[in-house]
Amino acid sequence: MSFSGDVKTELCRVGLNRRCCARAEVYGVLLYCNTFNSREIRVVTENDAFARRLPQLFKKAFHLSLPRLPEGEGKRAFVIRDPESLAVIHEAYGAEPEVLAHHVNFAVLEEPCCRAAFFRGAFLAGGSVTDPQKGYHLELETSHLHVSREVPALMAEAGFEPKETKRKSNYVAYFKRSGTIEDFLTAIGAPVAAMEVMNAKLEKSLRGGVNRRVNCDAANLDKVVEAAQSQIEAIRRLERSGALEGLADKLRETAQLRLEYPEDTLSQLAQRCDPPITKSALNHRLRKLVELAQTQGAGGTAAE
Repeated sequence: MSFSGDVKTELCRVGLNRRCCARAEVYGVLLYCNTFNSREIRVVTENDAFARRLPQLFKKAFHLSLPRLPEGEGKRAFVIRDPESLAVIHEAYGAEPEVLAHHVNFAVLEEPCCRAAFFRGAFLAGGSVTDPQKGYHLELETSHLHVSREVPALMAEAGFEPKETKRKSNYVAYFKRSGTIEDFLTAIGAPVAAMEVMNAKLEKSLRGGVNRRVNCDAANLDKVVEAAQSQIEAIRRLERSGALEGLADKLRETAQLRLEYPEDTLSQLAQRCDPPITKSALNHRLRKLVELAQTQGAGGTAAE
């Protein structure tokens, strides 16, 4: 099952305790489902939990005993065509059957719990959310123009600020920020899914930090290797020219140690000196060797 499917399954575990909230949730379903008009209500879903919840919702909201969705796999359609049932539903939301354009009846959504239930129904019927391991995107899609303008305003009042776009003949309100998605999922009754989004964000942050550290360490290692290679080449030039033998004992010792331990860091090489010296002192000696190789001719000598 997809992450969206998991979220919808979690939402369907929310209890149907209050009739007002059940009506609000059905309202969200109707305004974001496939068909809602005077002749037909059609809700199409692939989610088993939502399929089982729909008859319970309508029974709680309107005392209507409606058939369950047909069993099976794939998309299933929940259809209401009975004129009496349709009339009861339209009357409950103050919708006139002859009017084609739906508006949100805010009187149905006065309480915060009812608004949360409304958003839950909208998501169950017309929502989706991306797997947070892949990205952050939650959207609600409706075919009703006025609803697409009024619901985002309702969301803004609840503390959510969706962006809006149009996809073919449908209207989409969506979130891209992980924090907003977490808060929205929590508000509509999916705290477990919200926690998954949060965990995914933390994992990505941790991986990013580790990768940056690894890249930084690799870059530093490259610099160390490059510097060591330059030092070895300089020592070889001094050796070939015979200038190495004429150097001070401490410089010759440093040159010999660098040749024997080309992969050592400055700190490690400094500890191999007799007696051990500081990293700064060793670095000074190595710089002196490189300078001598660049500027002195055969037979040149120097002291540390």
